[in-house]
Amino acid sequence: MTTRNIKRLLTLVFAVSVSATAAADAVKQTKGDFEDKFRQMEEILPTPNVYRAATGEPGEKYWQQKVDYKIKVRLDEAKRRIDATEEITYKNNSPYTLKYLWLQLEQNKYKPDSIAEAGTSFAGIGRRGPATSAGDANTPAKLSLGELRRQQFLEDHELGYDVLRVKNSKGNALKATVVGTNLRVDLERPLKPGKSVEFTIDFGFNIVEEDAVSARAGYEHFPDDAREGGNDIFLFAQWFPRLHAFSDYEGWHNKEFIGRGEFTLEFGDYEVEMTVPADHIVSSTGVLDNPRDVLTSEQRARLEKAKTAKRPVFVVTAEEALENEKEGTDKLKTWRFEAENVRDFAWATSRKFMWDAKGFDQGGADQPFVMAMSFYPKEGGDLWKKYSTEAVIHTMEVYNRFAFDYPYPTAQSVNGPVGGMEYPMITFNGPRTKLQKDGTRTYTQAEKRFLIGVVIHEIGHIYFPMIVNSDERQWTWMDEGLNSFLDAVACREWDPNIPWGVEPRYITNYMKSDVQVPIMTQSDSVLRLGPNAYAKPAAALNILREVVMGRELFDFAFREFSQRWKFKRPTPSDFFRTMEEASGVDLDWFWRGWFYTTDHVDISVDAVYKLRMDTKNPDIDFGRLRDIEMEKPQPLFVKRNEEAGMKTWVEKNPDITDFYDENDRFTVTNKERNAYNSFLKGLKPWEKRVFERAIEEDKNYYVIEFNNLGGLVMPILLQLHYADGTKEDQYIPAEIWRRTPKHVKKLIVADKDKELVSVVVDPHWETADVDNENNIYPRRIIPSRVEAYKNKRSSKGVYRDIMQDIKTELKKDEKEEDKKNQEKSDESDA
Repeated sequence: MTTRNIKRLLTLVFAVSVSATAAADAVKQTKGDFEDKFRQMEEILPTPNVYRAATGEPGEKYWQQKVDYKIKVRLDEAKRRIDATEEITYKNNSPYTLKYLWLQLEQNKYKPDSIAEAGTSFAGIGRRGPATSAGDANTPAKLSLGELRRQQFLEDHELGYDVLRVKNSKGNALKATVVGTNLRVDLERPLKPGKSVEFTIDFGFNIVEEDAVSARAGYEHFPDDAREGGNDIFLFAQWFPRLHAFSDYEGWHNKEFIGRGEFTLEFGDYEVEMTVPADHIVSSTGVLDNPRDVLTSEQRARLEKAKTAKRPVFVVTAEEALENEKEGTDKLKTWRFEAENVRDFAWATSRKFMWDAKGFDQGGADQPFVMAMSFYPKEGGDLWKKYSTEAVIHTMEVYNRFAFDYPYPTAQSVNGPVGGMEYPMITFNGPRTKLQKDGTRTYTQAEKRFLIGVVIHEIGHIYFPMIVNSDERQWTWMDEGLNSFLDAVACREWDPNIPWGVEPRYITNYMKSDVQVPIMTQSDSVLRLGPNAYAKPAAALNILREVVMGRELFDFAFREFSQRWKFKRPTPSDFFRTMEEASGVDLDWFWRGWFYTTDHVDISVDAVYKLRMDTKNPDIDFGRLRDIEMEKPQPLFVKRNEEAGMKTWVEKNPDITDFYDENDRFTVTNKERNAYNSFLKGLKPWEKRVFERAIEEDKNYYVIEFNNLGGLVMPILLQLHYADGTKEDQYIPAEIWRRTPKHVKKLIVADKDKELVSVVVDPHWETADVDNENNIYPRRIIPSRVEAYKNKRSSKGVYRDIMQDIKTELKKDEKEEDKKNQEKSDESDA
């Protein structure tokens, strides 16, 4: 692209941005305090074009780039270092001419002068600054051992790429400029649309210790292994210079990597050779191309047997892994892997790995057969043996229903120091067993749940964003939120009795807090990434499916979105538009409230009025009015006069009385009857039919008053409790708030024998309402939080065993209060 064209493009982007802002400002409420919660989103969403249609699907001229890699890498285990050469073929499918290419250099994040390191604030507790409570300003800052360890590691090691040579296909040097974690390669000649360019990069770097610097990959050391000097597990991710994405809506996606915002990349084909110690086992993106060179005949036979096995089969057994751990070797082996149509490449290697596998037949001749596999050391124990590979398959079974059939030949779970990270066909997952005094290994219930949950979550990421290729650095929720929603579905289908923590009730503390930013905030600016990018959007989608749209409409639209953008790059507007277009449901109010604001759900029921049909017949209505009057409390002064034995004037003078002393104001006379007959004669035929039917049915009429205290409009899930012990659920759509978003009244009609005694809003805690006590009318005495959970019973009538989760939640609340307004560093994905 020429400089002039770039300037024109930037001018156009700026003009569109200004136009969108101007359009938003042009429609503004200047009189009164009405706020249109249902205002349409088109004024803030990008204008549809030939690349992205108004329907939310790829436009007729949608394009994306293609990048192929051939990489040869060698691991120097003793130095904990890799050196490699990569050949890159870049295909320009865009309509623009490119003068240069941008690549990612994530390893440069660990250089002391990087934006990530130099621009990171101190996270110690008790920092000096404005006091949040008495004495805080005088509390000295505390340096944790973990922070000290990180600082020492960065000082003691030369990190980042220390070899970086860029050459064209003829071996001549290309001009390359390093800009932090980015690399600009200037091309010899402009790359025109439809053309390709080839170039080579030699690179090398020292591997970080993952636990020391909280990286997404690196090595983990095991000093107590039998081998002299111990052993390591190596995880390689963000390890090679990779092309930044270049898209129709942003151009180059070359935002600096500072640790949190993840990666959006181009799809392509990979051929990778890893030269490692001969006793290592390698797990990798792709398919092993040379099994005869690296596996024994017995191991190859086991791998074949695993394809049809009912339970996972060991390809490398625990005994073989323990034998590898003992000695080590000076010999090397080269593992070759090939991967087609993937957007990234990761691998892991260690002599500690045992390896199990099980085939997953997706059904149908056109669907790829998948090998589900797990790689783990002895520290994984029975926990990994029982659950890892089975959880991989369970994930694919669930996600296939909601999105599309898994398109790759392998799906892998690797145990390493990372809590959880995802890449095409391979995931890194952290939970392990604990070594006991007697030499056995055990695991807790929490560790079991963590393993199942993290494997499901990370394998789910292979669908989102490894295939549905969203921009994680810009809109983290598009991969973490969508995936957290689906992994919750998969986890509940694994075991619904486990509190997975994704139900709407778990997000209420965050939603009413003042440490929020809108979901539509760039990743590195989010104050609390976990609730913002994972839990809140997952809860929103759960509510959208279960409450607003219903499962049938939601599932159809979500699958439509997934299939439209499979192997493509969607934006939030593509998701929003597809969900509406495919379902036929106007959801602008939902996207605006949940994703663009920090409003929360708090619908209060504040009054219930009982009404009766006015029959106009004085012989009926006057008697009712008398009964109402008699129910009123007697004035205090009258009551006390009677108690004192005082007589009224009328009682003292009974001879001076008339008609009005014998009859009250509710006594019916001919005057009232004549007026009633006149009223009946004046009715039109249809009015008379409606009136007479209403009198005959004699129903109860109730007007219920609701207030929207949180600002976020939602459907009202109303439960009516009657005197006869029955209950009735009513669904009031969100549109009730369209013209009065702060205060509404709703008429409820009940049979004459159905006396309403109480009402409850959101009785099953389905809408993330932050205050369940103002959802009940009449109000009740509020039980303590623990007692409220203790007394809650499941549908089977047995007490739920969630007291431990309550304690955990209480501790979380305390920690959140202590860390209020402090940004939490989120380095790992899970």
